[in-house]
Amino acid sequence: MGRSPKVLDAHGPASQNGIMLRMLSFLGGPRDTPSSLPGQSHGGSSNAWKLLSSGAAIGAGLTSVVLAGSSVLATYFARRVVTPVRFREEDLFILAVAGMEDERRVVLPANEDTTVEGTYSLYFDGGRGHARIGKIRSYAPGEDTVLRDVEEVYSGDLTTAVRGWWSGAVYPHPSYLGLDWAEAYVPVDGGSAPAWLIPSSKDGTSRTWAIMVHGRGVTRTEGLRAARTTAEIGLTSLLISYRNDGEAPAADDGRYGLGMTEWRDVEAAMEYAFTKGARDVVLFGWSMGGAISLQTADLSRHKHLIRALVLDGPVINWIDVLAHQAKLNYIPVAVGRLGQLLLTHPWGRSLTGLGAPVNLKSMNWVERSDQLDTPTLIIHSSADEFVPSGPSRQLARNNPGLVSFVEFPAGRHTKEWNVDPQRWDRTVQNWLAPLLASQDFPQPRLRSEPPKPSA
Repeated sequence: MGRSPKVLDAHGPASQNGIMLRMLSFLGGPRDTPSSLPGQSHGGSSNAWKLLSSGAAIGAGLTSVVLAGSSVLATYFARRVVTPVRFREEDLFILAVAGMEDERRVVLPANEDTTVEGTYSLYFDGGRGHARIGKIRSYAPGEDTVLRDVEEVYSGDLTTAVRGWWSGAVYPHPSYLGLDWAEAYVPVDGGSAPAWLIPSSKDGTSRTWAIMVHGRGVTRTEGLRAARTTAEIGLTSLLISYRNDGEAPAADDGRYGLGMTEWRDVEAAMEYAFTKGARDVVLFGWSMGGAISLQTADLSRHKHLIRALVLDGPVINWIDVLAHQAKLNYIPVAVGRLGQLLLTHPWGRSLTGLGAPVNLKSMNWVERSDQLDTPTLIIHSSADEFVPSGPSRQLARNNPGLVSFVEFPAGRHTKEWNVDPQRWDRTVQNWLAPLLASQDFPQPRLRSEPPKPSA
């Protein structure tokens, strides 16, 4: 899932009472209770009963307000989960830029992202500007700022920028990798989805393709970090777009399916690869792209032609991730569960905008671990703040014969490569090598081909 670390904006802890009081304030509800009411007698049982009745009415009103407030918050939470964000918030101040072009450095606020070693991107000017940020030159714990190298400015004028956002997608385009590439267009529902095709470095052709599936709220640039690795081990890579990501045709409802719908675009990419000579594929998925890849391996008619899955910071269990997000944003547990209910039941569609409910249980691969029959490598940082690594680790424990789990000790969400690209590349290459050496795989049969009669 590359992206803001929180689904919802939060300014501090929110309790059920806090929500109720804010709702009361908004609605003009009771603020101060007078010590006596006009015309009130201080001894009559009739008046006492009236007061009791008034208290019951107020209590019922408060309950209604609490329930209404909870419903509103749950709806907001659920909608934010499945609604694509088209404009990224520039939440990082760019405090200063110093030095000449070949030795330029930038001063940024010190936070949980900017103080982690590695190579990253700094987007600015509404995303039109893009710089690659490298080594930390000056920072000590407790300091308010950090000084880092500016390795390259791909576009825009960083010296005039005042705000931007941090990202793990280091390269803006395949041309910056020094590899051959071509534009490709994958036929999907509603039109064609743009993709980048990067051939193998070994001989320019490959019978096994890597199909790279980016996460929620980002684009196919996320997979460029892995493109050199796959090219070096002999894979042709197809970095795809999919419905509602801002590049591919949108779905009718304009909502993320969290993997329930997007897998069909991955299947379409597989079929495109088969028409170009691919025999089988390896699916690479980041964050929600991991959930999409798992759904493809579960539901696609070509799932037997998926040689392996390589997942980085994947969503293994949406129920766990949504509960974590609710806690992260100070949403009461009951409200978070109501948000999940809105996503999963037909009656919630009018509130979430979903065309169909999302079956979260079917995407719980901790519970379905025995049904995963595709060799899978999971790379996940223990410092992942957005998608906790616990379900990834548990899936590997439940299915050790097919699932390998490699934990990185540092790196925020889907930024394992950024922290240690050599280890990331080595891990993927060493794990894939024996699988790719085996050629015992069936030939693909496309939908347009009639089934061959059995002998």
